[in-house]
Amino acid sequence: MDSSTMKEIAARLERAERDRVAVDPQAASSAMTAADAYRIQMLNVDRRVASGRKIVGRKVGLTSIAMQKMFGVNEPDFGHLFDNMMLASGGECRVDSLMLPRVEPEIAFVLARELRGPSVTREDVLAAAEYVTPALEIIDTRIRDWKITLADTIADNASSARVVLGAEKSSPTAYDLAKVSMTLEKNGAAVESGVGAAVLGHPAEPVAWLANKLAEFGQALAAGSIIIPGALCRAVDVAAGNSIVARVDHLGTVSIRFV
Repeated sequence: MDSSTMKEIAARLERAERDRVAVDPQAASSAMTAADAYRIQMLNVDRRVASGRKIVGRKVGLTSIAMQKMFGVNEPDFGHLFDNMMLASGGECRVDSLMLPRVEPEIAFVLARELRGPSVTREDVLAAAEYVTPALEIIDTRIRDWKITLADTIADNASSARVVLGAEKSSPTAYDLAKVSMTLEKNGAAVESGVGAAVLGHPAEPVAWLANKLAEFGQALAAGSIIIPGALCRAVDVAAGNSIVARVDHLGTVSIRFV
């Protein structure tokens, strides 16, 4: 794909998010590849940084076998987290700042030191992490009606929107994170459940994949980075008036209200 087309798609996605007006899927009409889509994502990453936003971490998506089969891929994807995406647990998220929000519960890693690929392993991630904590990722799409392809979601910053981190901080090696169980509640009723093994067998595996993937771009995961490694269950639709709580055994809770 030529650079002018990439810039046009990046600008279209930026306007869609800013104005909250969805656009049609971009990949089908432009023959966009995953590699093209990452370049488009980076155009808007650079645009945000130039406007004063700070990159605070990354997200990993498509970390379940079911989701990979649905998109016809054999590896996850990733997006960037910015300072203005972070929300406090127990706080509020304004629905009018989003388009078609959904919530996914995750186990977030916060790094004490840099992780630089290639050849980063699960054990390297656990050794580099300062702590883990329950998290909620609020995903959203700038593509009309969530009719996304792999390339669409990558170009759209992996459909990221907001992140809520729990207050509890746990050692990443205190418990077997693959066996940690989670219950997701919506308006006080349990609606989903999952375990840490839902994301590539262990929540540290997507972080290792990400560090190695970023090495292909000459990048690393910096000390202090927040990494959300993928959903422990399906995404749940949310609207104004909804209250969401994720309870993760041993690790604590995280919650958000939609207003």
